[in-house]
Amino acid sequence: MSELTPFIFDGLPVRGMLVRLTDAWQEVLRRRQAVGAFAPEVQVLLGELTAAAVLMQANIKFNGALVIQVFGDGPVKLAVAEVQPDLALRATAKVVGEVPAGAGLEALLNVHGQGRCAITLDPKDKLPGQQSYQGVVPLHGDHREPLQQVSQVLEHYMLQSEQLDTRLVLASNEHIAAGLLIQRLPIAGSGNRAGRRHEDDIGLSEAYKRIAMLAATLTRDELLTLPGEQMLHRLFWDEKVTVFAPRVPRFACSCSSERVRGMLRTLGREESEGLIAERGLVEVGCDFCGALYRYDAVDVGAMFTPQLDHPPASGAVQ
Repeated sequence: MSELTPFIFDGLPVRGMLVRLTDAWQEVLRRRQAVGAFAPEVQVLLGELTAAAVLMQANIKFNGALVIQVFGDGPVKLAVAEVQPDLALRATAKVVGEVPAGAGLEALLNVHGQGRCAITLDPKDKLPGQQSYQGVVPLHGDHREPLQQVSQVLEHYMLQSEQLDTRLVLASNEHIAAGLLIQRLPIAGSGNRAGRRHEDDIGLSEAYKRIAMLAATLTRDELLTLPGEQMLHRLFWDEKVTVFAPRVPRFACSCSSERVRGMLRTLGREESEGLIAERGLVEVGCDFCGALYRYDAVDVGAMFTPQLDHPPASGAVQ
């Protein structure tokens, strides 16, 4: 079963989270089988992105969808993971070219330096005029040093957008997507007592650096194979750690016939009816879950006739 386990370091402004996606991640891959499996390199990228999205959603406790997208100028046009407040998740990728064997982040998305990572916070209950928040960072560091891992990109984002030191360790394969997050928290009242407080701040900063260095010793194989409790003990056996009750991430897709009909209304009557004339049906597939929505001429006509606006007879075909 998939689990997300929060924990804190007693007496220190440092928190952590460990996520292990098993059934939820396997369901993401199973849904993809209908249109063709991802190359192993894309699978690793998407798994790491999904694990990171769960960690970041749980970390900020945002009442809305958190969406991480990476896009660029390589064979992977887009990879995206979305996580809801209850840790319902979905993820997919769009591949437009041949994926080289053993390709890393640069070869997949940043061939000519045009790669970007966007993190979007989409509020669940938007107020009038409220917009989603989006932050975008390039797929390179401050000094234009190439970044080879998703974790480095997201650490850079967290430092730039929230001024919070964060250490991420991510890994995935066809069975599991996993991640460890360590984050330094702001120190309440810092600076109010200049002498002793300054010394305390130095000590707490060193404590975070020590814990982050321990987290960095975690290998990919350990992250993918060790049970959570054993992993935390292996890393932080000399620290006082309080572990909280785990939460259960799950696969769930938010697509629906109503949303697709809304999209077709936005497209407009003329273009929608043009698709009917050309193909006999309007077919819209969900890239996340594989659901196929089909609408005939009667369905499309009803969409643009207010008094007949009702759910069409056609629906999603799994």
